[in-house]
Amino acid sequence: MSAETPVAGSSAPADAPLRRRDLAVARSLDSARLRSEGRVQRFLDAGFELLARAESGKEFTVQEVVDRSGQSLRSFYQYFAGKHELLLALFDEAIRATAERLEEQIALEDKALDRLHRFVVEYYRMCLPAPKGRPSKNNPTPVMAEFCHQLLTSHQAEASRAFVPLASLLENVLDEAAEAGVVRPGLLHAQVAGVILSTIMFNAAYAPTISGSEEPRDGDREAKEIWKFVSGGIVTAS
Repeated sequence: MSAETPVAGSSAPADAPLRRRDLAVARSLDSARLRSEGRVQRFLDAGFELLARAESGKEFTVQEVVDRSGQSLRSFYQYFAGKHELLLALFDEAIRATAERLEEQIALEDKALDRLHRFVVEYYRMCLPAPKGRPSKNNPTPVMAEFCHQLLTSHQAEASRAFVPLASLLENVLDEAAEAGVVRPGLLHAQVAGVILSTIMFNAAYAPTISGSEEPRDGDREAKEIWKFVSGGIVTAS
């Protein structure tokens, strides 16, 4: 920041020289923000660690998050109204991280259809439950899966906001595919993105239960099958 740059929110004209006092205040605010971000991240890291170890029906407590983070209960309530808000923050972080990983994956493909294919199969793999006894930060744990189901059924507005990065990414992939002529014209991509995402999520979570299959899961084979199912409805005939 230069001495001539006005502080955001300052009443001084844009071309007015910045006083050293304002610079000192700006640095103080930046420092406080960084400290707050660090504290929040420690709470989130603690929450993710506890989620990775929690079994279905056995949720962690706020005190456990506080203890694992090495911070105080008072500090926790400075940033979160309670456990539900922490879970929302964890869910937001998980969705955002998933979207970022998918964006990296589809960037490896040059063709629009290949990017759509990559999105579907990679997201399916990410939605598969973490193997028992082998917690994974890339796959939903039992508690997070249950919280996701709760959000989708009882807190739809909150769930909708959380899914924005993922839904927007898929919508963009569909837009590119439509421009390339590899998906059927006239589709409403925002709605189609919701259908594809929910199909993948529900299948990854519940298909073996509904089908009664007791065979070990084969993520690669199942991902290929879900792609056949999804693409059969939207991809143009070759």
